[in-house]
Amino acid sequence: MVRIISYKTRQKEDGTNFYLLEVQGGIEMVLSKATGQYYATAKNAIVSTTFDEETCKGLIGSQMAGKISKITTEPYQYTMKESGEEVTLNHKYIYLPEGVENSEEKLAKQLEEAYA
Repeated sequence: MVRIISYKTRQKEDGTNFYLLEVQGGIEMVLSKATGQYYATAKNAIVSTTFDEETCKGLIGSQMAGKISKITTEPYQYTMKESGEEVTLNHKYIYLPEGVENSEEKLAKQLEEAYA
């Protein structure tokens, strides 16, 4: 399950607005490379919608079946909000409805089954 935590407004080329939902997965414990201590985090992703702004506002706090999955992308520059540091990333997180797997997950499953 994912939870809708906010929405964002974007503008089309013709000047009209459209809205995106920001969804967040469940809590995950991650081991810090710097401190060696665990910390709690959650993955976020953006989902396009056909909804108006009022509908998006009303959906905040709702849950949807599915998960957030990490996918590989072409490298891109990203500026860390907290520190201003610019880093190169080659992944992003996407929302997948329940029962849908991305191609990387399918490949991992096939390899697991082949060597089981």
